[in-house]
Amino acid sequence: MREAYFSSGRTLGDLSIEVPLAKSKLSELLRGAGLYPRWEIVSRLATLLGLPHVPLERLWKQAALEAHKSRDWVDRSTDSTTALTTHAAAPPLDHRALCEHVEQDYLLYAQAFITDDLQCEAAVSDTFDILWLSWNDALASPNTRHFAWTVLRHTVMARTPHIDGRPCFSQTAFDTVALTYLTDEEARARQLSETIALFQVMSRLPATQLDVIALRILWRMPPERVSELLGLSPAMVRSNQRHAEHFLRSTLYPPETDEGVTP
Repeated sequence: MREAYFSSGRTLGDLSIEVPLAKSKLSELLRGAGLYPRWEIVSRLATLLGLPHVPLERLWKQAALEAHKSRDWVDRSTDSTTALTTHAAAPPLDHRALCEHVEQDYLLYAQAFITDDLQCEAAVSDTFDILWLSWNDALASPNTRHFAWTVLRHTVMARTPHIDGRPCFSQTAFDTVALTYLTDEEARARQLSETIALFQVMSRLPATQLDVIALRILWRMPPERVSELLGLSPAMVRSNQRHAEHFLRSTLYPPETDEGVTP
């Protein structure tokens, strides 16, 4: 909404004439400061700034609940305006086609970092709504697939626990493909220990290398599909995987040296 305001050329004074808020309060809202805004205010701003109401309302509701607003408060805030803002409820056709094409794989990526299924689904749903709101920017970008993946990554990482600034997804080790084929408890324990160690090192990878490895190692996804999802060339996928695997091997299995060994 803030980006739409900047690109609209309108002033806070213009908006305050049609929105029942003082300019200072409008400024707070567009900066994400102050109290959580009522949907009535957000809806009026969306109309003035030409934003689609449907994805914005879904994002508003999700964020309101995460801000510990009650379900009753959310329902009361939207009851009086929802009926007036459901026109043009369908997203653009090309947006819908992209979402249908990538939804299942986006969910797999989210599951690599988020253990709660409902949170995974919410992350992907939010990604699609943010894309709808910024679809013109996505189409104008050099690579729409890469634009969409960046939105997904930011949305997933916002829901992922972090330790020292790095994503913590060791819990996913319990659901990896490798463990599902092991029935011996000792073998499972050994595999789990190795997998957790691997994930801890993986969290230190640069963003693109981490994404490639998560899809290639955790979900055994073909490199061609990874290329398609991330909006990277196949050569870039191979390069990122090669550098990531070299880092993982050298960290998990450092080469032995003869230092300190007497003949």
